[in-house]
Amino acid sequence: MKKTVFLLSGLILFLSACDKNDDDGGDVKTGEIKLNNEINEFIWKGLNHWYYWQPNVSALADTKDDDQDAFYTYLNGYSGPEELFDALKYTEKDDFSWFIDDVDEQLASFNGISTTYGITRGPLVQVSGTNNVVQVIGSVAAGSPAEAAGLKRGDIISKVDGEIMTVDNYIIINKLYTQESVTLGLATVSETDALTQTEEKSITAATLSINPVLHTSVIEEGGRKIGYLVYEGFRGTYNGELNDAFGELKAAGVNELILDFRYNGGGSVLTSALLASMIYGEATAETNSTNGEIFAELKYNAKRDAANSSTYPFFQDVFLYDKISGDYTGATDMNRLTGITRLYVLGTERTASASEMIINGLRPYIPVTVIGEKTTGKNEGSTTIVDAPKGSRDEPYTDTDNRSTKHTIGMQPIVFQIFNKEGNNDYGDGFVPKIEVIEYQYYKNIKPYGDTTDPLLRVALDDMLGTAAKFDLQKDTNAAKVTKGVKYPKFSSEMYIMPNDIKPTSK
Repeated sequence: MKKTVFLLSGLILFLSACDKNDDDGGDVKTGEIKLNNEINEFIWKGLNHWYYWQPNVSALADTKDDDQDAFYTYLNGYSGPEELFDALKYTEKDDFSWFIDDVDEQLASFNGISTTYGITRGPLVQVSGTNNVVQVIGSVAAGSPAEAAGLKRGDIISKVDGEIMTVDNYIIINKLYTQESVTLGLATVSETDALTQTEEKSITAATLSINPVLHTSVIEEGGRKIGYLVYEGFRGTYNGELNDAFGELKAAGVNELILDFRYNGGGSVLTSALLASMIYGEATAETNSTNGEIFAELKYNAKRDAANSSTYPFFQDVFLYDKISGDYTGATDMNRLTGITRLYVLGTERTASASEMIINGLRPYIPVTVIGEKTTGKNEGSTTIVDAPKGSRDEPYTDTDNRSTKHTIGMQPIVFQIFNKEGNNDYGDGFVPKIEVIEYQYYKNIKPYGDTTDPLLRVALDDMLGTAAKFDLQKDTNAAKVTKGVKYPKFSSEMYIMPNDIKPTSK
């Protein structure tokens, strides 16, 4: 039996190097001013076409390039494309657009591929009463160099390449993202804040495709079967693994669900819609995006009328993509839970974009409770824009075959804001948790995923079941969180569109 599904192809937006007058069919003004850097023109034209706040930036006005000499003089006033990109951002609202040095690196990361040790940073903390700073490992990717070295969630890093971290040098922890090999010194911190060095681990980064589905389990308490899923990134190339995890939960007959998004910075809008569809099986789901109940709506700038009503429904199929190329490979039946009448989300200030989209998009249908810290507050998303001449497609700037070989530069500007079915997107300051649990205050006793004595998970379970706290969750209120100058992996806090075209096919 054939089923109609959607083929959702990757969206990479491309910019024409042609003058605007070419589009209008008018004469091209030759002028006398020479353009010093063609990439600067690409930056301006890309933002003029797609940037969500284009109407708010006077330098991006459509009339800016009417006089070619004046336009080129303006572009030549910037030393390079990144300086121009930064100058054109609408700084009053835009905290998340970014300049891309290497487009291939970014596109690979969206498929889950990166050169990494496989360590997700947890809390970075100044030990109370001392100058010592320690880094807690938040998670370790399966099959990674960190896992091979025996590192695990909750391990405390006190030294990097033999140097003890202090309040004066703690940014050496950035070596986790800037060099190919590193030696990490581990330690324990006593209840009296005594730091004891234990062992050292030397690891070398490897190029990996990392599964963001880190943990799936069923917790049986209070007569309930509670599904618990740790998910660290909305990566379309791992939609199948996400669906498999929900297959386990469905087979177990779970009637409650907790999503652990504490280190999830977001990712694919489509994957967010697929996850919502797996959670709330009662929603009417159609493979045709014009039918079914609405999970989310994307709104673009006024110039993008053709895309200005882009809705995401609840789906009944899962779309699969190649791990390396990101190409669509087919679809499979979705494992949708039923009987989930509320959702709990574990969040921190690093919970962003597509993770917050789940909270906002499901709230019109079921109660969603956040436990932990206030989330990032990213109610907008981006698209990768790449320098290329026009192709034959209906929408300009989408020819993936003719990308410039002269440079690797691109952009990831905010191009849309996202709303739920009730038209709400008022979480620009983040979602405030029902119960605040500050993870770094428990840094001495970070538990493995699924351990019901983990502070965030324990508080969620107690609230869900209406029971008094079962464990003494002692916290260190004198510990200080350290953030200034600390890096995270590239592209780790984004919401973006990979699929654009919806094309019927057969499965």
